[in-house]
Amino acid sequence: MKAIILKAPGSVEQLEYSDIEKPHIGAGEVLVKVKAISINPVDVKTREGKGMYGMINTQKPLILGWDIAGTVEQSESDLFRPGDNVFGMVNFPGHGKAYAEYVAAPASQLALKPSNVSFEQAAAATLVALTVWQAMKARADVQKGQKVLVHAASGGVGHIAIQIAKYLGAEVTGTSSAKNRDFVLGLGADSHFDYQGYDWASHPHKYDFVLDTIGGDNFHRSIDVTKAGGTIISIPTSLDEQVTEKAKAKGINGSFMLVKSNGKDMEQIASLLEKGIIDPYVSRTFTFDQMREAHLQMESGRTVGKIVIVL
Repeated sequence: MKAIILKAPGSVEQLEYSDIEKPHIGAGEVLVKVKAISINPVDVKTREGKGMYGMINTQKPLILGWDIAGTVEQSESDLFRPGDNVFGMVNFPGHGKAYAEYVAAPASQLALKPSNVSFEQAAAATLVALTVWQAMKARADVQKGQKVLVHAASGGVGHIAIQIAKYLGAEVTGTSSAKNRDFVLGLGADSHFDYQGYDWASHPHKYDFVLDTIGGDNFHRSIDVTKAGGTIISIPTSLDEQVTEKAKAKGINGSFMLVKSNGKDMEQIASLLEKGIIDPYVSRTFTFDQMREAHLQMESGRTVGKIVIVL
């Protein structure tokens, strides 16, 4: 089968196309013939030697990627049969090996793809939707009527966060550049502001929950606009002791969260997709042979919604 191997950490030139043997599946696993792959910032970070690289760099061959949608070809699980269309985030955090024509995946990490959703949309609604669901439900328990702030609301995680927060009944504000204002409001956000040069000190509102998809100084700004008793979850980077103490001193629960593969949560995502509650926006699709170009687009930091690879 065709696969893309990461030869060494570095530029996109380290992504090498290769023919390797199909993976063998064990008990509880399924072999998925991949139809679509979604890529995320963590793919780029890992390629560069950051992200998940330290966790998987001893694996040979090292194959990046975690988000897949496709058709079950073989099954060693009671959960799925050959011919089932499935999607999910495979072995995250860990070695997902998604940049390949076939992927061996634990059946417990997948869900059936709704018939009214394309493979591209399903692949796009994996890591990002799981991140939002686990942050807003399992960690923060966002409630109806609460005020929610979503940073980088036009991005992969952000645009799904707007939709799920509205589904949960929250009043939602999204940040983005001015050019993406209409996109963010079109997702259902109640309000929007341009983060570029914004006067945070004069911000008029305080939020019950803030989803920080940017990291760095943005977390400090988030503390200033979060209510005492509120929650901030950061997903790009772990937090140092100084910033967590600053949040604690203001009565705010500030923490880093790393999304984890979870089939039960994927079933929730499948239900939201089937009902049209979330609608992933795929701004660019690339072929498998264009993976390097897709990584460069992701590196640009200017992607609206999601990038998907089709096979």
